[in-house]
Amino acid sequence: MVPPADETSTRSHRSRRVRFPGAQTEELVGVLDQPPSGEPKAYALFAHCFTCSKDLKAAVKISRSLAAKGLAVLRFDFTGLGESAGEFADSNFSSNLEDLLAAADFLRKEYQAPRLLIGHSLGGAAVLAVAEELPEVQAVATLGAPSDTTHLRDGLLAGVKDLASDESAQVQVAGRSFSVKGQLLDDLAEDHLAPRLEKLRRPLLILHSPVDTVVGIDHARRIYKAAFHPKSFVSLDDADHLLSRARDAAYAADVLAAWAARYLGEELADDAVTAPARPEVEGGRVRVEIGAEGFRCDVDTPNHHLVADEPTHIPGGTDLGPNPYELLLSALGACTAMTLRMYAGRKKWPLEGVVAELRHDRVHAKDCEDCESSEGYIDQIWLELEVAGDLDQEQRERLLEIAGRCPVNRTLTTETKIRESWRQG
Repeated sequence: MVPPADETSTRSHRSRRVRFPGAQTEELVGVLDQPPSGEPKAYALFAHCFTCSKDLKAAVKISRSLAAKGLAVLRFDFTGLGESAGEFADSNFSSNLEDLLAAADFLRKEYQAPRLLIGHSLGGAAVLAVAEELPEVQAVATLGAPSDTTHLRDGLLAGVKDLASDESAQVQVAGRSFSVKGQLLDDLAEDHLAPRLEKLRRPLLILHSPVDTVVGIDHARRIYKAAFHPKSFVSLDDADHLLSRARDAAYAADVLAAWAARYLGEELADDAVTAPARPEVEGGRVRVEIGAEGFRCDVDTPNHHLVADEPTHIPGGTDLGPNPYELLLSALGACTAMTLRMYAGRKKWPLEGVVAELRHDRVHAKDCEDCESSEGYIDQIWLELEVAGDLDQEQRERLLEIAGRCPVNRTLTTETKIRESWRQG
């Protein structure tokens, strides 16, 4: 498994993986989504839901959408979740608050203190509870947040709420099993929010769906009633609790950006950083552009944009995207997988999936027994296939044969002329 790159870039945002010490562990892992170019107008901190992670689709969509509008957003995994170290069973709501403070301190030291807090579900309760301890915070927003932590204890964890503090039990959350201890239940039983809401005194935006079956709409009413003005409520209409539809997350991000502009500075609304306009590319063409320094290339097709680069061990490389040979192997691998999918579909074979792994090397021609050349070097591409489905041996052998017939394979293995010229205009 190849570890994720520490930084990626698209036309709408830049994402950097960051690490910092947490309350109970030496390393929490997060992703800082930033505008595609220029300095962020402000920094925000995003807290995810109970047992979720920074990679929840809604968290990613909202953070990247806000980055495209000029904000930098840090989303991170709480202790024991996602990529962060530590044991989830030893964490609780209070330790989540400490992790949030650690994340804010990291931003303060390395970038800029967060001026906006955003929390989803239990993360919403967490940002409400921690806001008073962060003097730089100018606004707070919640999505589907409970008005108290006993909601979780008496709802999702009701089956184990009689655990002693040091006892543990397994619970199922969204189809996954987690170990929890009685100390978590004891902590959730405390009144964490009511006294803190009285001290919030920050502009508050409450986003909640009236059909949320996990955290009912009445929780939004109670938060709104307890908070001081300025406060706003926006209905998420028919969205589910996790904002699993992309359009619901996009709508939440748009509302958040428009609302936050009022409190973070009008320049966010008037001069939001947007993705630089990419050039139009005619059908059947690919456009590649490199700047005055380094190896980062912008690659544009008629409908897509990606980045190519070299790894950091090569002077000038920043590893913001695959290198040219990785792109070449990707093209062959994708073409092979698509060809097998197409062929199996026509034959009505039960092909459930394809995994193609590829690598490239060069060998002396004299060491290649089945090569025509006898001098110099020969390029070799190794393609290993794995297929899923109830396929018999004959079908598998036929698919392996078909793999060698994909269009990109033929381009690479038959005579190809590359004709260079200066571009006119």
